[in-house]
Amino acid sequence: MANYNRVILIGNLTRDPQLRYTPSQTAVCDFGLAVNRNWNDPSGQKHEETTFVDCTCWARQAEVLAKYMTKGRPLLVEGRLTYRSWDGPDGKKRSKLEVTVERFQFLGGGGGKRGRSEDTQRQDTAGEESQAPDRYDYNQEVEDDTIPF
Repeated sequence: MANYNRVILIGNLTRDPQLRYTPSQTAVCDFGLAVNRNWNDPSGQKHEETTFVDCTCWARQAEVLAKYMTKGRPLLVEGRLTYRSWDGPDGKKRSKLEVTVERFQFLGGGGGKRGRSEDTQRQDTAGEESQAPDRYDYNQEVEDDTIPF
């Protein structure tokens, strides 16, 4: 049986993006996304549910997102679920699902720190060093003047 792992979300950033670099100088950006769901139950009563999702993006895409996005801004992300596990400070095993962002699009009106979109190639999830896109051209220079926003 074939497998498929694709996530598409629209929500608002829950915090300012956190940009960091791996030892090999690959940019990594972590951010949170709040996704709201509104619905009416059979009796007509309105309900709202918010899901908080941790997201990570890589390379030039990470730098662009960190530069132009801030807490509260709307964002569309496309990517895949990634399972991470680690040992907590108390020695207990911890784990979580997060979205590894492959594409994103800034939403909302113009002005401020908003922009249009940024795409990357597929990414490998074997380890932090190898999570960077495997077909990304790291020597590519992108000047701020070439970004259309």
